[in-house]
Amino acid sequence: MKILVINAGSSSMKYQLIDMENEKVIAKGNCERIGAGGFISHKLATGTKIEYETNFPTHAEAFAEVVDLLTTGEHKVIDDISEISAIGHRGVHGGEKFSKSVLVDDEVMKTIDDLSDLAPLHNPPCLIAMRACRKVFGEKIPMVVVFDTAFHQTMPPKAYTYPIPYEYYEKYRLRRYGFHGTSHRYVSHRLGELTGRDDMKVITCHLGNGSSITAIDSGKCIDTSMGLTPLAGLMMGTRCGVIDPSLVSVMSEKSGYNLNKIIDILNKQSGLLGVSGIGSDMRDLHKAEEEGNERAKLAVDMLCYQIKKYIGFYSTALGGLDAVVFTGGIGENDDDVRERVCEGLEFLGIDFDAAKNKGCREEACITKEGSRVSVWVIPTNEELLIARDTRDIVSAL
Repeated sequence: MKILVINAGSSSMKYQLIDMENEKVIAKGNCERIGAGGFISHKLATGTKIEYETNFPTHAEAFAEVVDLLTTGEHKVIDDISEISAIGHRGVHGGEKFSKSVLVDDEVMKTIDDLSDLAPLHNPPCLIAMRACRKVFGEKIPMVVVFDTAFHQTMPPKAYTYPIPYEYYEKYRLRRYGFHGTSHRYVSHRLGELTGRDDMKVITCHLGNGSSITAIDSGKCIDTSMGLTPLAGLMMGTRCGVIDPSLVSVMSEKSGYNLNKIIDILNKQSGLLGVSGIGSDMRDLHKAEEEGNERAKLAVDMLCYQIKKYIGFYSTALGGLDAVVFTGGIGENDDDVRERVCEGLEFLGIDFDAAKNKGCREEACITKEGSRVSVWVIPTNEELLIARDTRDIVSAL
């Protein structure tokens, strides 16, 4: 079975074609600048990479170009689109309606549309991609949608309810939803495979330009750092994370900016970028630190401190701790951040191994033998999880 995985944004569309017999990626790529020109980057399992500018007025043209690359020319990987058994979509916000992955039909698409007010930047592109899929592939190829929010639907009310007038939840469903659920589910499941245990109390740290931390008990999420939107929780590349809500009105009063402008600043000009004044890329910040830049050092110190706080916070919520997992671009590749986070957590039972951690960029345990709490680096693979869910749902039809 071959499955095409789609991750659509408002002006982009990432894709992977995966052979589920061996779970290997046959080809992958990204269509960019949809609606404003067009550029495609396409890579084969052999390492061959194809890049060129083209014209993508809509996602439908992007899909058609992907199909053409997959099925024609000297670099084709399949003979016909009929070899694609199903399409798996990444859905960002499923609200309270979806606690698991589902087969896409008209009712599901309508519900995703109805939830767009909760995720105006994410749900509409997902719908556009689904409609474009139908236009190019027809309705014979089944589609499945895997929601980032679904994994977090096991949170209890005490974790997801905001301490605001309850009518805002009753009328508008304003609550904590959480994001990156596909990543948190993948790495926690993979940890279970590596340890042979499914009863662990685990804290998973998805750290990248967007970051979130999740508390997981026996495979179920009990709390997560992001909230109604991905702005909540940790400071991130350009997002502020949790702040005093009154800062919004004070910043508006002091600057003269309206609410929309302030929210834009909190999303796009804050976090590591806002504090350092340099950028959001950790490699640039580490280099600046080494050169004596105090604001760069402050930004990295703040990030590590906040991650450390969440680990302590969630250890209490879990009533104990068996393992911590680092994943995402920073979590998988930044050994300095991992060491700075784990330093001082010996009281939790973490016996960190700096030698194992140094230079680690792959799946590994980075604590010493006999450490009561193990710390792991586990690269995430959201696309593979989407493909697995798609396969399981389609195979049951």
